[in-house]
Amino acid sequence: LVVGDATGHGIPAALVMAAARSMLRAVAQASASPGDVLSRANDPLVMDIPPNMFVTCLYAVLDPESGHLVYANAGHDLPYLRRRSSDAVELRARGMPLGLMPGMSYEEKEVVLEKGESVLFYSDGLVEAHDPQRIMFGFPKLRALVADHSEQESLVDSLLEELCSFTGEGWEQEDDITLLTLRRSAVR
Repeated sequence: LVVGDATGHGIPAALVMAAARSMLRAVAQASASPGDVLSRANDPLVMDIPPNMFVTCLYAVLDPESGHLVYANAGHDLPYLRRRSSDAVELRARGMPLGLMPGMSYEEKEVVLEKGESVLFYSDGLVEAHDPQRIMFGFPKLRALVADHSEQESLVDSLLEELCSFTGEGWEQEDDITLLTLRRSAVR
């Protein structure tokens, strides 16, 4: 599972993301380690990406049978693990964005998703969205919404509804918004 975001907008950002995607796909065939994949993809990207650009990326590998999730982070916003206890925990792992500096290593962490637990992956467009008074949606609000989420409805739909309510009518989206939920089924 990979979630990423390139700096900038338009065609230059799309080309940078396409290069990063291709590099990650190529490197992933040679390694199952998220930290190793990010490290091996980084150096060629340093040479290919323009100096003022970079890619944030969260790379994870899930074993669906055991719920074992191994992940590494290249400067991307931290995913939230929603525990069954109605708590939201940040999944932290250190690492610089891809394409900034050669020779980077990426910390690898792991967690086990228990039945009924889920992880939210997202891009910064959500937390950086602002209301008419220019107040940002922010990480504390997102974490609280994830923790309080009812499993009866889609977390993504719930967050999008909350975002629309927060920003109000006439809001002009300034950045892309990516939301992805990974949930371990309670039935097994």
